Amino acid sequence: MTSAPETASGRLVPRLGLLSLVVFGLSYMAPAIVVSTFGVISTTSAGAAPTAYLIATVAMTLTAASYGKLARDHPTSGSVYTYARKLLGSRIGFLAGWALLLDYLFLPMVAWLIQALYLHVQFPILPTWGWLVTVIAVTTLVNALGVVIADRVNKVLLGLTTLGLLAIVVVCVHTVGGAPAGDGAHALWNPAVSLGTVTAAAAIAAYSFLGFDAISTLSEEVRDPRRNVPRGILLTVLIGGGIFFAVSLLLQWVHPGTVFQDEATAGYEVATLAGGKGFADVTNAISLIGGLASCVAIQASTSRLMYVMGRDGVLPRRAFGYLHPRSRTPLFNLLLIAAIGLPATTLSLTTATSFINFGAFLAFTLVNICVITAWVRHRRAGTPRPVLTHVVLPVLGAAADVYLLTKLDRTAVLLGSAWLVLGIAYLGVLTRGFRREPPELHLEAREQAASAAAPQ
Repeated sequence: MTSAPETASGRLVPRLGLLSLVVFGLSYMAPAIVVSTFGVISTTSAGAAPTAYLIATVAMTLTAASYGKLARDHPTSGSVYTYARKLLGSRIGFLAGWALLLDYLFLPMVAWLIQALYLHVQFPILPTWGWLVTVIAVTTLVNALGVVIADRVNKVLLGLTTLGLLAIVVVCVHTVGGAPAGDGAHALWNPAVSLGTVTAAAAIAAYSFLGFDAISTLSEEVRDPRRNVPRGILLTVLIGGGIFFAVSLLLQWVHPGTVFQDEATAGYEVATLAGGKGFADVTNAISLIGGLASCVAIQASTSRLMYVMGRDGVLPRRAFGYLHPRSRTPLFNLLLIAAIGLPATTLSLTTATSFINFGAFLAFTLVNICVITAWVRHRRAGTPRPVLTHVVLPVLGAAADVYLLTKLDRTAVLLGSAWLVLGIAYLGVLTRGFRREPPELHLEAREQAASAAAPQ
């Protein structure tokens, strides 16, 4: 007698719990990024970095709540691609997945490139391209061995990152220990701060949260996904936002104002001011460790999104919908993502990140629209849901996401729009001039057939 025919149904295997989900989400977000981006956010906000992070946390929490509602109703991998397909139609779902694919394809490249750049600075024994190849090889191997191995690696690396951040907190607290209590309030708001400066900085700070939605791509690998995935998404945003706020508050308290030698390395400058150069070097190494965990998580979630689109036949099924029989990982996708990341050193970091932001905020907006659409359907079916949580909050979340989208530079909007036009053209070819529905895998029917065919 056999148990659930997981391999026969072509589904991923549920092995992760709530803790693993939160670790995955936080690893993806890389909490140490608050140190790396502190200078930019502090300068943009006129010296109120923690307030910018607080506003960003509220905005992202609204969208996280929408993700949680959809993950509870649709506990399958695919994130906004799956949600939009089921609620807004197959064509919108395809374009949502296409936009998200833009975000996910370039995220690993950017993560690997940043990691390689910092490793070269810290350890110049290898050139940047040498470190790039090394990091890509390591993360690809970890992910190829299976989600359980990746989960264990992420837990270890995130634990080391947490220790590093705690060290920064302790040193900063010691530094400001003798300062008047009023100085802390100055880090939250000062005469130079305005609503415009702090919201502009919040738009930048929101980029630090990219990745909380990646938890939804693991729904089929989670035990009790209807319960754990929504909780994991919300906890990731709240814990990540709390870390960003607390650390940026202390950094801003140690270094009031916006005058830095280089805003790109202001976090290192503040760490040196608080604990000396040796301490700053250690914290920089900790950031590198956290970055490696982020690379593992980013590549894993991207491969899952491509797997679901391949399983649906939107991408060639034989390649993208393939799972390795032993590790149950989308091996082809992992190798393809690694290959795409190899030419990263030839690209501008600014150009690559501009792609990411466009796809992310467009996807976030669609998620909130999906929740409102679900509310309309349930209302028509005679099973109404609360207006506050299913209409008002998603509307606020969508408005916040659109606002963040308008804060992107012109290059990001143009490049992102070009990618969407390319997606529409591909959709036209796939549907023979939009006369047919995009292909879809009816997974529930396949599972029932597999169960009936399984030996008893």
